[in-house]
Amino acid sequence: MSPSNPEDMSRTNPEKLSRATPESSKLVICVGVPFNLWQPPQEFSLAVKRRFPQMRVVHLPDYSGLEAELLDTDIFVGYSIRPKQFAFAKRLKWIHSTAAGVAQLLYPELRESGIIVTNASGVHSIPIAEHVIGLVLSLARRFRDAFRYQRESRWAQQEIWDATPHLQELRGAVLLLIGLGAVGKEVARLGRAIGMKTRAVTLSGRGDETLVEKIYPVANLDAALADSDFVVLAAPETPETHHLMNANRFAAMKPSSYFINVARGSLVDEPALIEALEQWRIAGAALDVAEIEPLPPQSPLWKCPNLFITPHLAGASEHLWERQTDLLIDNLERWFEGRELRNLVDLKRGY
Repeated sequence: MSPSNPEDMSRTNPEKLSRATPESSKLVICVGVPFNLWQPPQEFSLAVKRRFPQMRVVHLPDYSGLEAELLDTDIFVGYSIRPKQFAFAKRLKWIHSTAAGVAQLLYPELRESGIIVTNASGVHSIPIAEHVIGLVLSLARRFRDAFRYQRESRWAQQEIWDATPHLQELRGAVLLLIGLGAVGKEVARLGRAIGMKTRAVTLSGRGDETLVEKIYPVANLDAALADSDFVVLAAPETPETHHLMNANRFAAMKPSSYFINVARGSLVDEPALIEALEQWRIAGAALDVAEIEPLPPQSPLWKCPNLFITPHLAGASEHLWERQTDLLIDNLERWFEGRELRNLVDLKRGY
């Protein structure tokens, strides 16, 4: 279920493509998203130009003008190309997504085009894993409650202790990772370091067993949920994972367990989560993503008393574009040398 699972993603390109040289290639960089951290800094394109001075590199600040640039583009680097824009990309051979998730690229025209797609899997894994552990600690130690009482100038020692479940120790608690890709593996490493029992769910029930004590196939997800204290959703966004966490899945969890989502909002049935929280069928939850982003002010998620929300910041890091640059330049070297690219996406599977 995860983008970096060895059984899923260590694929080779079945054919040696005849690739152009840098001097005959054009690369376009365009990430038209509002959050400025996700927008490549100028140093990103300058680093590419320094490494490949013969290659034409165009860095666009937004989508305006993209269609004209795509007419003779060989390589596109960005978050997405819309179907209308894609129709202009007659020479395009390779798309490199600056995000790990590529659901925004999986429309029929692109899937059937034969164009190679790579993603940024692994670039965000360290900050996301650290964010997850921060959320786990916040839930287990009720930091949100303490902050709320602090704003009321109340020394709420007894109130916080009396809350159900009590403050928890993480050592010995069961941490279940739904998805064992780059993020899942890094979370498992950190969880093990603090003494948690790490388990995972993957599509097939196989994966890296050096980091987790047990791996369940997705068919046994309910059984895995029933035996877990902290459930972390870190699976790719595909049609098969849409609303993977629904009312039945939340019902399968222990009343004392917590749920965390750092994948995509579409993987969670939000009304079912809200009901589970309001009825105290689970102890609490933390979300870094939502089905609609930004989360609308009228969303009932804001008012769930046992829900902690962070605004899609888990992958944010001051080192983000250093890692993005290293990955892209390495893949460009591989591209021009005819070697296998890193982070190849299987367009049929969607990750």
